[in-house]
Amino acid sequence: MSMTTSNKYLIAFTAMLGTLMEVVDTSVANVALPHMQGTFSAGTDEITWVITSYLVANAVILPITGWLGNFFGRKRFYLSCLALFTLASLGSGAAPSLWFLILMRVIQGFAGGAMVPMSQAILLESFPKEERGKAMALFGVGVIFGPIIGPTLGGWITDTWNWRWIFYINIPVGVLAFLLGLAFIENPEYMKRPEGKVDYASFFFIALGLGSLEVFLNRGQRFDWFKSPFIKTFAALAALGIALFIWRSFTAEKPLVNLRLFKNTEFATGTLLIFLVGFGLYGSFVMLPLFVQNLLGYTATWAGLVLSPGGIASLFAMVFVGNLIGKVDTRFLVVVGVFMNILSLWLLWSINLGVDFQYVMWSRIFQGFGLGFLFVPITTAAYTRIQATQMGDATGLFNLLRNEGGSVGIALSATLLSQRAQFHQTRLVENLTPLNPVYQERLNALTQGLFLRSGHSAYSSGQLALGIVQGELQRQAVLMAFVDVFFVLTLVFVMLLPFIFLLKGKAPAGTMPPGH
Repeated sequence: MSMTTSNKYLIAFTAMLGTLMEVVDTSVANVALPHMQGTFSAGTDEITWVITSYLVANAVILPITGWLGNFFGRKRFYLSCLALFTLASLGSGAAPSLWFLILMRVIQGFAGGAMVPMSQAILLESFPKEERGKAMALFGVGVIFGPIIGPTLGGWITDTWNWRWIFYINIPVGVLAFLLGLAFIENPEYMKRPEGKVDYASFFFIALGLGSLEVFLNRGQRFDWFKSPFIKTFAALAALGIALFIWRSFTAEKPLVNLRLFKNTEFATGTLLIFLVGFGLYGSFVMLPLFVQNLLGYTATWAGLVLSPGGIASLFAMVFVGNLIGKVDTRFLVVVGVFMNILSLWLLWSINLGVDFQYVMWSRIFQGFGLGFLFVPITTAAYTRIQATQMGDATGLFNLLRNEGGSVGIALSATLLSQRAQFHQTRLVENLTPLNPVYQERLNALTQGLFLRSGHSAYSSGQLALGIVQGELQRQAVLMAFVDVFFVLTLVFVMLLPFIFLLKGKAPAGTMPPGH
């Protein structure tokens, strides 16, 4: 790529803007859903399609981004995606109806999903091979920091102005990114348009498989998974579509996506590791704000502030680790990151209903710092032996696995939380019997010491006391369920450890920084 060294940081900033916009929009709308629901008088099942439609479009476009970049030209396609994303943001903010908003979110999902792997490919090609660690640290700013500031930003904007502004704020950022991209991004010299017929069958199979998979993961908990014919249908379509896509990719003369990249040990290991990191990362991102809002009474803004220090820690860690790539054994860096995440989640095993802001914040800071030690080395190692002509396909597949890891992590964490809360509530209820002196003492204290003295009748005092005890029991059951979820997420990071040793220890010969 004919990029000058003086322009590489401007290119990095341009690419990071697109990534940050897309990743923030994945989560920014979550906290505004109740406000949108009121605006459009929509039911809960209807309004959640604002999130699901975006994720489905994201999943469909990610694996074929490399082919689309080659077909249209990377610069033209990237700028088109920026323009489409910005216009769809304007349409989302001005949406007159729910279904128009969902349509705009689909367009946002397609355009935004393509921007992320292209941003990563542009960064990898803009920096010399020995500086890829720095490039991935800059890319990680968008990928890691985006989900952290998304809920905080969305909550603050919704509370201060209006939910429509969570989309309008994309417009100046999108215009700036477009102008910078027009000025600084160039097509790589090796890139050429694919010859022959377009493999439409592969596109149909991947759209069917990944689109159905996202619906299955995002709606499964709401419909009680396989007890619902709706979910069973999408599970079958997901399995069928993905199986046919894999078959087509290995049998077609010119497949749409090059799955043979997984024969590369470093790339296959890197994508597996980033899938597990996405699982643990997004699972904890969703669970921790839920815990502080539902059980500790935090507002959406304060729940976001719990996550924000972790994002700042990630930024420092990624800058620090980016300069260590090629000098320190990659596996050592990843092991440090894994143990930092295990420490963070271990701290959350001890949470209770009296836990303070600082305790939860420090657990997030440890995790955020650890993520910098995971994302940069894993990403850099995954692309060690990827050829320039394969970069588009590789970044699409890598980001797809990261996204799907997050989707699986969120879905399974939510399901586990619900099921374990029911389990613990059933077990705790067994102790609420007339034979339990502690229960009877507490009930009598509330009935006689609080409600009867306040002027309530004996019957209403008993009912109110019983309601308080039952409410506290439910809170304790949910608390225990959160602890169970954090324990399982800890095991996910433990599962990372054996695969780390499949990575290369340091960058191959010829990729070490000269004079360092």
